[in-house]
Amino acid sequence: MKQLIAGLRRGTEAVAAAMLAALFFVFLVQIAARYLFNVPMGWTVEVCLTLWLWLVFWGGGLCLRASDHIRFDLLYLSVNRPTQRIFGAIAALIILIAFAASFLPTVDYVWFYKIKRSNTLGIRLHYVFGIYLLFMIAIMVRYGNVLLNFLRRKEDIQGQIIGYARHDEGAIK
Repeated sequence: MKQLIAGLRRGTEAVAAAMLAALFFVFLVQIAARYLFNVPMGWTVEVCLTLWLWLVFWGGGLCLRASDHIRFDLLYLSVNRPTQRIFGAIAALIILIAFAASFLPTVDYVWFYKIKRSNTLGIRLHYVFGIYLLFMIAIMVRYGNVLLNFLRRKEDIQGQIIGYARHDEGAIK
């Protein structure tokens, strides 16, 4: 199972890398067309914006590990382990409820964009914004798993903690 998950992770990272390479290539085409050949191309702006949107939500939902996220955990680290479990479970539950409550309205909104098309390329906008639905599903699965792990007491602290200041030391280790 771990090999399957590692393979899927490498696959999602490869897709993100391909999107980033495509974004960079289209950006270079845009610069060359505009400044070297004096032939501005509107489609390049649209492709860059769409690739950027997809890259952000693809990467945020499928590629980032828990340890890659920025955390403000001063309060979390100042309490004992049982209280940390409660904090973690409550935080995961809040995120899960918020995403679950907004999922169907978001599906409805994205589906509404089926009737609209992008200005330059004419791509239906529900294809452009559909990546957000995948992002939402990935976040709900991730935090559902986090919540279950907290409830089963098998949680990870969500990334390795390098060190923190103790009240009696005054220095970060």
